[in-house]
Amino acid sequence: MLRLSALSVGYSGARGRVLGDLDVAVVPGSFVCVLGRNGAGKSTLMRTLAALQPALGGGALLDDEDIAAMRPQTRARRVAVVLTERAASPGLTVDDVVSLGRQPFTGWQGRLSTNDRAQVTSSLALAGASTFAGRLFDDLSDGERQRVMIARAIAQAPRLMILDEITAFLDLPGRVETMALLRKQARVTGAIVLLSSHDLDLSLQLADSVWLLDGSSGMAVGSAADLIASGSIGAAFDTPSVRFSPAIGRFELIA
Repeated sequence: MLRLSALSVGYSGARGRVLGDLDVAVVPGSFVCVLGRNGAGKSTLMRTLAALQPALGGGALLDDEDIAAMRPQTRARRVAVVLTERAASPGLTVDDVVSLGRQPFTGWQGRLSTNDRAQVTSSLALAGASTFAGRLFDDLSDGERQRVMIARAIAQAPRLMILDEITAFLDLPGRVETMALLRKQARVTGAIVLLSSHDLDLSLQLADSVWLLDGSSGMAVGSAADLIASGSIGAAFDTPSVRFSPAIGRFELIA
């Protein structure tokens, strides 16, 4: 289980707190989408959960252990992270990059076992990256790179996957396939998958639960249906020109 306990995230100095006093629990096998407008704090939250920046208060616990306090190797075995930053891996092939997902399990010699190799091959296939497994990672398009990074995360076989805007460079079929894959991966493996996204329509269709950042340091949590019915989606996203229609489940222009 993943549990946020009075978690506050943000920055020291003038930027200050972005989100505060978050308390929520997520059961294994859940596909959770984190939604909110630009600047609402999605990336800050994801980076804090991944222990890439310190929390301002409280903590995030995975199976009752504080993620930030885990030993690096323990965290690498339990938590997989894919961020929006463009990764660079000079001289490494796609197969090499995905194989790095098995590194926390290989011991000091770093040798892949038969099982490790099978995990890499399976992960490449699941992410739709098998056809370019032999190419240099740095020669790939942005969309192809994202598929490879998803494959590496799957190869880690983590308890928690944290993915920040990883569908941004994919076309519509690719976004649908990727989000459906991640939801299935959560169900099959029992892992918790957290995905931050600007793709509101797909997220509302596919997520088991939604974390909706309202832009004022708060977060609403619930099913898509509950958040639509309560008006939370509209409150977070409506503008003078565009509003979310609960009746049709999408945005419409205001005449």
